[in-house]
Amino acid sequence: MQYGLCHLSLVPVRLEPSDASELVTQLLYGDCFKIIDERKKWYKIRIAFDLYEGWIDKKQAELISEDIYHQFSTQQLHTADLVDVITLPSRQALSICLGSNVAVSKYLKHQFDGQTITNSKSNRNKITETALMYLNAPYLWGGKSPFGIDCSGFTQMVYKINQHQLYRDASQQAQQGETLSFIEESQPGDLAFFDNQEGHIIHVGIILGDNYIIHAHGQVRIDRLDHTGIFNTDARQYSHQLRVIKNLLGD
Repeated sequence: MQYGLCHLSLVPVRLEPSDASELVTQLLYGDCFKIIDERKKWYKIRIAFDLYEGWIDKKQAELISEDIYHQFSTQQLHTADLVDVITLPSRQALSICLGSNVAVSKYLKHQFDGQTITNSKSNRNKITETALMYLNAPYLWGGKSPFGIDCSGFTQMVYKINQHQLYRDASQQAQQGETLSFIEESQPGDLAFFDNQEGHIIHVGIILGDNYIIHAHGQVRIDRLDHTGIFNTDARQYSHQLRVIKNLLGD
């Protein structure tokens, strides 16, 4: 078994071993992974944090030992700003984005002098504060950064930065946590899930106070939430049908 980590700002993870293949997720600086298959110029990887699988270009992988993999799969120190800078041994700059794991920087002989996040698991206010940092980020299928993010990538990153582990897809996240019966039982930081006409979970967002929700739909935006679903305040119509509300914070 081979192991690797992401030593670049963002690395695309694709459905198939091809530059033309669909983007399914992204690696951020400091993410670790196992290599489970390979082609001529591609590695198939399994990401340590959420066990998600896909293909990356071999040129974008930094191979590491199993010990280093286990160390940085659990040691997390996330950047606090939307964009920050790593200084490489060559004195060149590498831009990294919110939620990157700079715990790996010393191992890579990189220098990081920016601010990091030390949020407590029990602080709901920090969940919503982190979510608001992504406001107006454009929607990107498979994206996980402030420069392009999808609905479940958004919820996963907000929770990850606050030391909670979510799976990658909305349908997977909907299997986690405690189900709430009514919106009135929810608190800021809880997740709301939405389905299509076939009953499949297709969307997720983070509940704010006073019947508002923040979610990625065209961009990360704030809309009204009620028992029917999300009411798009620009289009003046419902955009998503509410299926279930979950408390994943354990309080």
